[in-house]
Amino acid sequence: MISKNPQGDQCIESQGPRPFVTRRVHRLDDGTLAVWSSRHHRKDLPLPEALVDGAIRHACLRGWCSVGGFNWWIGLVFAVGSLLFILGSVLILWPSLVGTGAFKPAHVFFVGSLPFTLAACLQFYQAGNATDFPVKGSTPVQRKLFGCRLRELGWWSCLLQFIGTLLFNVSTYQALNPNLDWISEDIRTWVPNLIGSILFLLSGYMAFAETCHAYWRCLPRNLSWWAVLWNLAGCIGFLVSALLAVLVSAADPAIRLQVSTGFTLLGATGFLLGSLLLMPEAATEGKKHPSPDSLVEGSPDQLNDETAC
Repeated sequence: MISKNPQGDQCIESQGPRPFVTRRVHRLDDGTLAVWSSRHHRKDLPLPEALVDGAIRHACLRGWCSVGGFNWWIGLVFAVGSLLFILGSVLILWPSLVGTGAFKPAHVFFVGSLPFTLAACLQFYQAGNATDFPVKGSTPVQRKLFGCRLRELGWWSCLLQFIGTLLFNVSTYQALNPNLDWISEDIRTWVPNLIGSILFLLSGYMAFAETCHAYWRCLPRNLSWWAVLWNLAGCIGFLVSALLAVLVSAADPAIRLQVSTGFTLLGATGFLLGSLLLMPEAATEGKKHPSPDSLVEGSPDQLNDETAC
C-alpha cells in the first residue's frame, strides 16, 4: 500500500519498531525520491548510507578536536557528566588514589547529575522542534520550549531521559545528607534513583530501536549505531547498580556499596563512550546529501523487516 498526502507526495516505504515509524521513503511530486530517518532528520545529519567512503573515519579524526554545532555540545556536556560519575565511583572504590577528603563522592555525583540534565534538556528541546518531512517551502520554524511530537520514537526517548535526569538530581541531592535513616534513604534516595534508571533504560532502548529502524539490529558500519549501543550499555549499568543497592541489602554494607558502585562505574563508562561518539557524529551536522534510488534498494543498511505505509 502506498499512501499519498495532500501535497502529492507518496510514501512508498516505511520501517520502524511498531507502532512507530523511524524511516520512510517518499516519492516527491516532481518524481524524485527522498529518504527520511527520524534520528538524522531531527539532528540535521545526513543519512549514514549517504556518506561517502571514509566520511566516518574523517568525522572521528576531527570530531573530537573541532568545536561543532548543537549536537557536538550535547555530546560534550553528556561526557562531562559521565566523567564526574566515573570520578565519584573511583573515589568510593579506590579512595587512596585521590587522597582522603580531597573530594566527597556524594558531592561529585550531585554535580555530575547537573550536566546530564542540561544535555537531556537540550536533546528534548531539539526533538520537540524537529520539522516535518518532506519540508515544504521556506516557512520559518516556530520554536517551542517543550514541543510535542507524540508519534516520533525519538521524542519519547528524549522525554524519558530528561525526566530520568531530574530524578537523578533528586536522588544525588538527597544523598548529600549523611544522617538519613533507612526509611528516608529508601524513599528519598533509592526510589528516585531506581525510577530514573528505569527511565534511562527505556530511553536508551528507544534511541537504539530508532537508529536500527527495528527492535534489534546489528549495524557495525553505522557510527550512530555505536553511539546508541554504548549509551544503552551505560543505561543497563546504572539500572543494575540501583537494583543491587537493595537486592544485596542483607550483605555487609561495605560490600553492597562496592558492588553497586562498580556497576555505576561501568554505566558511566558506557555513557561516556556513547557521549564521545556523538561528537564525531555531529561533525557531519548540516551536510545534506542527495538521496538517490540506490538508497532505497541495495543499501548496506537496508532493513529486511519492511512495513507498509
